[in-house]
Amino acid sequence: SLEEFLNFKHLKTSLKEAILLDYYTAGFWWAKEMNFSLIQLSGFMDLLNFLLENLSNKHMSLGDNLKELGRAMAGIGETDTESSGDLNFFSIEQAKAVIDYL
Repeated sequence: SLEEFLNFKHLKTSLKEAILLDYYTAGFWWAKEMNFSLIQLSGFMDLLNFLLENLSNKHMSLGDNLKELGRAMAGIGETDTESSGDLNFFSIEQAKAVIDYL
């Protein structure tokens, strides 16, 4: 269960933990419905975490966070491994769906 994985101890009394659990659960089920492979699912969850950390820890604006998303997704679908991003296990169609979701 995600609650155990995220090490939430006060889910019943912590609004923050409840919201975070909902955020990650919604993302997880969306990715599962997209039939992502295990590596794609893991990458998507990392992306959810990355964007949330940008908002909470770095206090990025929505615009700046969207720019970071663009940088993270850059190079998907390119054959040159040097210019492809870390998320090159997504197809172009999947990357578009991820961007639409986010």
